[in-house]
This record gives sequence, structure tokens and C-alpha cells, in this order.
Amino acid sequence: MRGVLRLVLALAAAVAAPGACAGGGRDTLSVVTLNLWHDKADWPKRQALIAETLKKRRPDVIALQEVLQHETLPNQAQTLAAALGYRCVFVSTDPPERQRRYGNAVLTRHPILREEWKALRPLGDYRTALHLRLGVGARSLDVYATHLAYEAEAGAVRREQVEDLLAWRDATAQGDASIVVGDFNAPADAPEFAPLAARYRDAYDTRHPDAAQDSREHSTLNLAYYAPLRIDHVMFDPHRLTVVEARRLFDRADRNGTWASDHYGVFAALRWLD
Repeated sequence: MRGVLRLVLALAAAVAAPGACAGGGRDTLSVVTLNLWHDKADWPKRQALIAETLKKRRPDVIALQEVLQHETLPNQAQTLAAALGYRCVFVSTDPPERQRRYGNAVLTRHPILREEWKALRPLGDYRTALHLRLGVGARSLDVYATHLAYEAEAGAVRREQVEDLLAWRDATAQGDASIVVGDFNAPADAPEFAPLAARYRDAYDTRHPDAAQDSREHSTLNLAYYAPLRIDHVMFDPHRLTVVEARRLFDRADRNGTWASDHYGVFAALRWLD
């Protein structure tokens, strides 16, 4: 049955996304996560910088946090997706009829086979998890994208959110592999992420095992705005995937001094194990 599914996925990918492997080899999967910093600073200039970089990389999956839309601002994720020629799924706890909506998104150049989302506890907050199943060539990939509680003292809340996400993952994941990506607002080795670490590995930590979470060289918080800390992660299933490359993205201002965001992005290239 899985062989039939893979054949169907391969045909769908060829029809729906010609040239889908342009960003890497057939067995390589590229992922980017970036906190957009909503419309702070000069968004039009930041948007152009982000789009230019992503066009060069052509990642398979782009997870975006702090995505905003309002009366005078089109949805930021949809704007970037249109510039890249990607599909976009945006989620928010704000009702669809509201003009101002704030949330997370995933962009992809591959067919979307399933999409759904859920609010994470505590339900009075605005935290969400987005699940997409993608047809990536002859394989299927379950992507879980999130943005967890930000307060330094909110470890117990983040653990509850991770437990929510993992329980949902167990109920929904049916692809050949799964990844969990986003702004976790804490280092990958934080105690609250122990349930996640039991199943997944952080791509950046795997490629840079001696990198301190609070080192300037490896921070994903932009040092122009914050003290160093690595809080943005691409987590992968080590039984199905391995890391080829993991590095920061958007970690330099352009020649005019424009930063893409108050976070740096994370780029990870993963290889299927079979």
C-alpha cells in the first residue's frame, strides 16, 4: 500500500510542482523557520530582503511566526508566498472575519495533502499548532509548526503546549516522516522539551554539538536587539531523517542596514534515510 501511495505522490508532485527538486537533491529536504516580527521597523524593506533570500534557497518548507494582517497590511505570509510562487496556509485564533489577524503560517512548493490546526493550552492564549501533510516527491512529510509561550518563567506552560502538540501528532501523523518547527522561545535542551527530545532531534544542535545555546555565534535572537539565545528550531525524526546542513539565515543586515527580523532564521537540509 505504501508503494502505491508513493507512486501517487510522485505523479502529483510532477503535475502540481514541476521542478520541485530544484532546491536540492531528490533525497534532500530543506526547511526554513523565521519569526517575522510582524510589521515592526520597515516591513516593505524587510519583506524584499526576506523574499530575495528565500528565492535563492527555494526551501521545501518555510515556517513563519508572528504573521500579521490588518486593514492596511495584506497577510504577510500570503504576500511572501505569492512572491515565491508557493502555497501558503495561515492560522490564527483570531476569527476569519476579523480584519486584524495574527498567527503562524507554513509556505511550501509541494502539494498539500492534508491541513489542520489546533489551539494549544492555555486556551486563553493565542498559541497554535499547524499540521500539513505534504507530498514531497514519492514521499509524504508531516509538518508541525508552532510558536510557544515566550515568558522566561513559562517553562511549565511550554511543557503543556509540547504535550498537547505531541498527543495531536500521535493522532494525525501518517506520513513517511515528521518534523516540528518554529519559535520555541527556549533552547532545545530546556527541561520542558524533554518529551519532544525523546522523539526528535534539533537539526542545529546535531550539526553543531559544541555550540552553546547562549553563544553569540549561534544565537537565533538578533544581537542587534537581544542578548544571545538560540530559541528557533527545526526538530526532525532521527529514525527517518538525518541532517546534512544546519545554519543560521538572515543573520546579517543588508548594505543599507536593514535586518530581516529581530530573529535570525534557521535553515536545515535533511536527508531521508530510506
